[in-house]
Amino acid sequence: MDAPVKLNHPTAAEPLEHSLYEIRQKIYPRAVTGMFATWRWGFVLLTQLVFYGSPWLTWNGRQAVLFDLASRKFYIFGLVFWPQDIVYLTVLLIVCAYSLILFTAVAGRLWCGFACPQTVYTEIFMWIERKVEGERLARMKLDKGPLSARKFVLKATKHGLWIALALWTGFTFVGYFTPIKTLGQEVLTLSTGPWESFWILFYGFATYGNAGWMREQVCKYMCPYARFQGVMFDPDTLIITYDRERGEPRGSRSRSDDHKGKGLGDCVDCGICVQVCPTGIDIRNGLQYECIGCTACIDGCNHVMEKMGYPKGLIRYSTENALKGHYSAERMVKRVLRPRVLIYTAILWTIIIGALFTLYNRVPLKVDVIRDRGSVMRADEEEAENVYRLQIMNTQEVSRDVRISVSGLDGIELKSEAQPIRVAPTSSHVVPVRVEASRRSGQKGSNRIQFTIEAADPERSDRPPIKVVEKATFVIP
Repeated sequence: MDAPVKLNHPTAAEPLEHSLYEIRQKIYPRAVTGMFATWRWGFVLLTQLVFYGSPWLTWNGRQAVLFDLASRKFYIFGLVFWPQDIVYLTVLLIVCAYSLILFTAVAGRLWCGFACPQTVYTEIFMWIERKVEGERLARMKLDKGPLSARKFVLKATKHGLWIALALWTGFTFVGYFTPIKTLGQEVLTLSTGPWESFWILFYGFATYGNAGWMREQVCKYMCPYARFQGVMFDPDTLIITYDRERGEPRGSRSRSDDHKGKGLGDCVDCGICVQVCPTGIDIRNGLQYECIGCTACIDGCNHVMEKMGYPKGLIRYSTENALKGHYSAERMVKRVLRPRVLIYTAILWTIIIGALFTLYNRVPLKVDVIRDRGSVMRADEEEAENVYRLQIMNTQEVSRDVRISVSGLDGIELKSEAQPIRVAPTSSHVVPVRVEASRRSGQKGSNRIQFTIEAADPERSDRPPIKVVEKATFVIP
């Protein structure tokens, strides 16, 4: 506990003590079922199926998704990306950022509530905790009780399962960068390299600590999104709201009571909305930055309303304007699809379609022209010769036969190894070439020339040859 700070109250005879930091109160979320809980678990299963399953898929005899940092090649099914393709990573980050802005403008923290890794793994870890230690009241009773053999066994079992899942998560993460089957053999024989061992343990420790121990603290204090989400909201953003007009004044009652006659609202003040909240807030106090949009309070409240025989939706997705103006569902949806959202959507789809178009039409050959520094130029009275190194990169998983030609000066000729030149799949081939031209074919000094590299498409013979043109400089003394 932090040391208290003594403050002298101007009217008090004794100094008052105030703590600078709030002491964390452990939260025991209650299990909840309902439509949104089903959706949330659907996203949990989907995201984990993709994360844990993708490294085990194969494509063309190799791992389907592999980020080979050592070879500087990134395989995603049939696509192979090189460092020169970093523009696609930039586009991916832009798409993710715009998607987050769009989803937040439409319906608040959808990402946080349904697909964020912190939310997903916290949900999984809490499910394990409930299966081992029991539901909310049982867990609270177990933690308050003294240490016993039963408590030790339950705690050890829970943490053992947590650690096993966390280590498997770390192993899977590293499996995206080291072929996972090779990594599995190394783990079984205790022969993993230092960086692989470090990242398995580090990622596993982060998963165990964040999802098992810190939980809501990550969302409340470490995640920056909670702090700036408010600037993306407006009065027509769908958020989780408590209908205060319908629910107040709240109060307990039996199902048979005429609560309207007693002057009570529909809220029975059961506290279920607080008990199921993973961050421990009371949504009846209004929208708070701690709310991650998990919708557990909606399912919990709807269950109570159903038991009481009241209409569902006391806590629901709505907008600030809809609550004030008593909008119908149709009018609320129309206001949600406002110009701001439509502009965001148009920009997002323009970026996505443009990226897919350029990716589909990406030239599978990349060429870099490098002047040979060891032998830049040779010349006699009639002819001049320049030496170059052409680095030809074949970005696809098929061999290609390429032909090289040069143009730009009258009578210019290319002297190189026998053509066509075979370039292996997903490899780089350096071709030294000599270019000769008459000294009278150009001006003294630098002259512009072009190298043309052509290759037939081995998969589609009906397509025209792939052609890449690169500029270079030819020096005449």
